[in-house]
Amino acid sequence: MKNSQMKILYIHNKYGKPSGEEHAAGELASLLEEQGHEVRWFTRSSEEIVDNRWNLIKSFFTGVYNPYEAKRLAKVLDEYQPDVVQVQNLYPFISPSIFKELKRRKIPTVMRCPNYRLFCPYGLALTPKGEVCEKCFNGSSLNCVANNCAMGLLKSLGYALRNGIARHFRWILDGVDVFIVQSEFQKNKFIKNGIPEEKLAIVPGICPEVPYYEESESIGDWVGFVGRFSAEKGADEFIEAARLLPEIPFKVAGSINEKYVMPDNLPPNLEFAGFLKGEDFDRFYLKCRMAVVPSKWYEGFPNVILRAFLLNRPVVTTSIGAMDSIVDNEQDGVKVSPSNGQALAFAIQNLYENPDKCLIMGKAGRDKALSCYSRIKIYEHLFDAYMKAGIKPR
Repeated sequence: MKNSQMKILYIHNKYGKPSGEEHAAGELASLLEEQGHEVRWFTRSSEEIVDNRWNLIKSFFTGVYNPYEAKRLAKVLDEYQPDVVQVQNLYPFISPSIFKELKRRKIPTVMRCPNYRLFCPYGLALTPKGEVCEKCFNGSSLNCVANNCAMGLLKSLGYALRNGIARHFRWILDGVDVFIVQSEFQKNKFIKNGIPEEKLAIVPGICPEVPYYEESESIGDWVGFVGRFSAEKGADEFIEAARLLPEIPFKVAGSINEKYVMPDNLPPNLEFAGFLKGEDFDRFYLKCRMAVVPSKWYEGFPNVILRAFLLNRPVVTTSIGAMDSIVDNEQDGVKVSPSNGQALAFAIQNLYENPDKCLIMGKAGRDKALSCYSRIKIYEHLFDAYMKAGIKPR
């Protein structure tokens, strides 16, 4: 079966703006096609809400249950007859209504879960203040309204209702054969919240395509932060570490979150390079002695870590969420407790002052990235998830 063609129907309600989640979904679809399989998309888009008040009102209800999408899917299933269905995002138009048609036809169904939306209405397990929150995991989804997690009471209520009702009737939990998560940490969270281990499969992120640079064999001078500069990403701790280590240059590549309040009197050894892409992005890494990922929340699967590994750069990160699963302490990086600027500074200083150790760790990270997160390796994980879901040879 691994060498014979499968027909995969990929179900996804696109977001209003491009996201890392959608990029990852597209990469998996490309990966399947590379291996000779056929992929067809079944989609709606949240762009339908933009400047359309009627669709916005409808989305409040269709997120809970949309029988029209179930009927539309039924026609596609009967015509296409897929071997397996992969679900990405259901909201706000597709809804859990689709699982009735899938189960009636006994089509193996997997659902990729890049976040915690099964238990958290907003999906991120994060408060608007950037603090980890699991109140809805074992409690009422209405905590989403109390915290105004969607930054709008009506929107938060809509998120809470669709999540709470789906959980109450077990539409998703009983409709999916295998849930795909991205790390051992996430898998353990799902098990703790009632998903049987036999219904879980780990499919990590795919290594980005990064060209070889001769500079990757030498060491850089900066301590680099890559990505959105925001509270939950550990921006405050990164600034504190820079302030505690005035002789070491710190640099940020990425946009500053519009909701983030930048502290006064930034340390003079901290610079902001802005948003970078392409070769400029890679060369930022190459000028770093290490990459720092001080996130205080669970993350999905930080692509910035794999890129750092591929460019022979060790990673200083926190022992929480996906980071704890990807980085092996004192082998390809260093892990510290989250929300601790002093511990972060101590780890950065110790590593910065030992460039030979940086090179050794960087090489170990590259070896791991190429062996554990290559395209063929991720395909094998994905195929195993499909087998677990019950695909049958043609």
